[in-house]
Amino acid sequence: MNEPYLRVENVTVEFPGVKALDGVSFAAHQGQVHALMGENGAGKSTLLKVLSGVNTPTQGHLVIQGTSHVFANAREALKSGIAIIYQELTLAPNLSVAENLLMGQLPAHHGFVDRRRLRERALAILDDLGEGALDPATKVRELSVGQQQMIEIGRALLRDARIIAFDEPTSSLSVQETRHLKRIVARLRDEGRVVLYVTHRMEEVFEMCDAITVFRDGRHICTHETLEGVDNDTLVSEMVGRDIEDVYGYRPRDIGEVLLALDGLKGRGVRAPVSLEVRRGEVLGLFGLVGAGRSELMRLVCGAERASDGAVMFKGQRSRYTSAQAAIRAGIAMCPEDRKSQGIFPVASVSDNLNISCRRFFKRLGLFRHTAREMETTQHYIRALSIKTPGPRTPIANLSGGNQQKVILARWLAEEIDLFIMDEPTRGIDVGARRDIYSLLYDLAEQGKSVLVISSDLAEVSSICDRIGVMRDGELLDIVSREHATPERLLGLALPA
Repeated sequence: MNEPYLRVENVTVEFPGVKALDGVSFAAHQGQVHALMGENGAGKSTLLKVLSGVNTPTQGHLVIQGTSHVFANAREALKSGIAIIYQELTLAPNLSVAENLLMGQLPAHHGFVDRRRLRERALAILDDLGEGALDPATKVRELSVGQQQMIEIGRALLRDARIIAFDEPTSSLSVQETRHLKRIVARLRDEGRVVLYVTHRMEEVFEMCDAITVFRDGRHICTHETLEGVDNDTLVSEMVGRDIEDVYGYRPRDIGEVLLALDGLKGRGVRAPVSLEVRRGEVLGLFGLVGAGRSELMRLVCGAERASDGAVMFKGQRSRYTSAQAAIRAGIAMCPEDRKSQGIFPVASVSDNLNISCRRFFKRLGLFRHTAREMETTQHYIRALSIKTPGPRTPIANLSGGNQQKVILARWLAEEIDLFIMDEPTRGIDVGARRDIYSLLYDLAEQGKSVLVISSDLAEVSSICDRIGVMRDGELLDIVSREHATPERLLGLALPA
């Protein structure tokens, strides 16, 4: 094989109280898709931030085409031909698609933005991304998460980088967008670029990648230069340090009385009236492609959006919640798909994020925060959910995506919640943490609570749910029992007619 284009040599990154990377070394070649795998908190995202100049290593360096580099900022990394496409999007929501795509490279005429050339260039990029139907003038905030992800990818490709890293790129993409992304990655490999690919989806690794590097607890465990002789069980064992026989671990349980009933509910994103029931002890799935209306339906249920018609029956009482706060007080909580913008307060600590809703229970004399009780609650859930954090006062932005998700879950566990709505609960989460979260959902159901899981992962909904509702184009088409939820049936309902 030719000489490595990129070498990571003895890279260590330390933060107060934690060593995020510990002497990591490996190499990647041109014309190669190199997978980076490991549990959340294993160090993958920290390594990408070293590559992009966001994090400066405590020791060690990068070698690109034989030249040693330690980037002080993102500008230096960009000049060296490195582009990173992060899982947590970095778009400007109030700017247009075209402005986001060409940010920093806007075409100008006599000192003003040339809107005609801007639109033409944006249309060409969108067509190349398989998003030719998008209007370049559309505000990014109006796009689905999957469409925003494709805009992020297009912006990185424009820079003509020689090293391109993808961080969980398909976690928010539709089936069609995922297929197009795979074609883009294959094209980049054929052009002789270095592609680093971070994913927790095993099928993507074996379909798309040429080599695999495994991380665990901030250390380099091994690099497979080829995929020959490597299988799922091998990778899982290397990532978690133990064997995991069944990641889903489905547990049958008694199903009780109706907790939630929707009666002809309609609203933005839900074009046909929806009626369904969710019972105590049940894990009900909502499956469909991106844009099918699943999240929009649940936002109507939990008061984040106002319904235009129909009603919510919860605990036998007819209601239509006018705010998320009202729904929480009634016992309904939703963990959103987009953790960064809707689920966490990035500058606040783990403890503040966990206690933000249940803080009213801990006030002294009805006025003052009971910080000791809050800290006790935080420590309890850090242990119970195995949240990897240097401490309760660590800013939540410093945690991996999977550990941020666990903090959001802990927030609602500390509340008096009966219905848990989980929107893509394992998006970007490793195999070990996924098993922990599934076990937690079963625990909630066994306590007589109800769990509603929104997921685009066919294997997930068919493996952990008791029934699966399938949505398409804002309409609930059918509810399928677990026994009859074959991939062919679920996909046949979800795909456009």
